[in-house]
Amino acid sequence: LMHEAARRRARYGLVTMCIGGGMGAAGVFEFAS
Repeated sequence: LMHEAARRRARYGLVTMCIGGGMGAAGVFEFAS
């Protein structure tokens, strides 16, 4: 995520995680310059 955000000069990044059993989580990151 960090390398791709730097390559695209993105301000935000989103990750999703499958935990199993119908559960999940997500994280939103804001990159400081």
